[in-house]
Amino acid sequence: SADGGGNLSLDSIPMGLPMSDPTAWATAMNNLGMAPMGMTGQPLLPDFDPALGMMTGIPPINPMMPGLGIVPPPIPPDMPAVKEIIHCKSCTLFPPNPHLPPPATRERPPGCKTVFVGGLPENGTEQIIMEVFEQCGEVIAIRKSKKNFCHIRFAEEFMVDKALYLSGYRIRLGSSTDKKDTGRLHVDFAQARDDLYEWECKQRMLAREERHRRRLEEERFRPPSPPPVVHYSDHECSVVAEKLKDDTKFLEAIQTLLTWIERGEVNRRTANNFYSMIQSANSHVRRLVNEKAAHEKEMEEAKEKFKLALSGILVQFEQIVAVYHSASKQKAWDHFTKAQRKNISVWCKQAEEIRNIHNDELMGIRREEEMEMSDEEIEDPPEMQETEESGLVSQVEALKEENDSLRWQLDAYRNEVELLKQEQGKASRDEDTTKEQQMKLLQQALQGMQKHLLKVQDEYKKREAELEKVKEDKLKLETLLETLKEQESSSSRVCACSQEKECPVEKSLSNSPVKSEREVLLVGIISTFLHVHPFGASIEYICSYLQRLDSKICTAEVEVLMTRLQNTFRQELSGVGASLEKRWKFCGFDGLKMT
Repeated sequence: SADGGGNLSLDSIPMGLPMSDPTAWATAMNNLGMAPMGMTGQPLLPDFDPALGMMTGIPPINPMMPGLGIVPPPIPPDMPAVKEIIHCKSCTLFPPNPHLPPPATRERPPGCKTVFVGGLPENGTEQIIMEVFEQCGEVIAIRKSKKNFCHIRFAEEFMVDKALYLSGYRIRLGSSTDKKDTGRLHVDFAQARDDLYEWECKQRMLAREERHRRRLEEERFRPPSPPPVVHYSDHECSVVAEKLKDDTKFLEAIQTLLTWIERGEVNRRTANNFYSMIQSANSHVRRLVNEKAAHEKEMEEAKEKFKLALSGILVQFEQIVAVYHSASKQKAWDHFTKAQRKNISVWCKQAEEIRNIHNDELMGIRREEEMEMSDEEIEDPPEMQETEESGLVSQVEALKEENDSLRWQLDAYRNEVELLKQEQGKASRDEDTTKEQQMKLLQQALQGMQKHLLKVQDEYKKREAELEKVKEDKLKLETLLETLKEQESSSSRVCACSQEKECPVEKSLSNSPVKSEREVLLVGIISTFLHVHPFGASIEYICSYLQRLDSKICTAEVEVLMTRLQNTFRQELSGVGASLEKRWKFCGFDGLKMT
């Protein structure tokens, strides 16, 4: 087709035309559609017609002629493809009308090497077909049908593109004009099982090569495997035991010991040897703990050095910024040029930004240290709550002092802003821009200080809330201790009452913990409620259930009643610190056995 002709990539055979023959050279250039030019750039023939693309009087050499394995050059997409007459020994091929649309083709199958050729003359033979299509490449097989079409299989895929170039040509056998000796060729892709099989084999081969290449790449980047662990023997056991005592070889020896234990080398005969090796491994625990402590100490020292260095840098930054601010005042500012003032203002802005960044970093380090201190305080036992309270109070006082200092700095900045405003009214028009920049910088610094002040106030409120929580926890613990003391005293009274062997019935009835029928009903309802809550329930939960039945029931009455019946209800404490909670459980079945 016309499109196929523009994308042909065929191997052209170089023509052995001597440079001294101007006619042959001009004929070759005319065949390529180019103006015949000599080596010096002068036209060889004056009768070249660029509109026709050929020389008058010289027949063009067709690229598909036998003996010339050249193909036409790539045709630009915006110009029509010009096909020419092809002369063969037994037939002649005439090109189609260039203004007609190119013949349609089906979708190209993968690995296609076979073409369908239709429109053959009725008197066409396999020899004529071979003569026409062997110019496209090596023909492997021709399968001709009785109905004027055939299938041709080539050796390579690119030869199919050459064959498609002939689609649309009119063929004439010899010089005959008989209808049986003429036809119009239609060349199209054909789907053949052999082509598909060869293409699949090629794809599988490429996939194998790709897998092999990836495997080699993975093996190249794979880390080397560790050396194999030796098998257990008495000699190797003594060697490993000696290595376990050496700090430099401990890691290798402990890995060997682990492998032996996992392999199942421990038995009655070797148990003592393994125990001694495990004991040697255990002796390294203290060394590792000391090493960790040393590293932690080094890290703390490095942190302190970094913090000191950072604070020193901040001090220097503050001095530099103060120099810039003092230079920006009217006494010195008037003596600088415009360029110098601009540079000073830019430097001042940069120094303030860097100083704020370093200040935030230092504050972040301090916050992390405070959080670590708070974590350590949480892990402390309840006996250290008084020290926690004092620490929190000191932190709150420190935050108050910092808050006051920040307020003073804020007032100082406000005073500077007011002074600058006053100086701005006296300054000239040329200095208005620089003063505005200074005002903006100071306003930004003021906003930063205000934000920092808000953060400090939030921290102060958080510390106060923590202090209140600690106080509440302390009160809860005190109340808990009082209730425990009351329970101990009541239990001692119950024991004293049980020790009295001879007691009249009236006295026992008068000393009964249940004093009315209402309390009996309450005991029954509470027992049923706690029986379905085996993990216990708080007094608030129990009272909320009872108040649904009777809104007059109060929490104190229920708690006193349950405290009196110690063989029926038992109070337990769960949680630590602020999450401490009292839960009541039903223990009537165990109390029945005890009574």
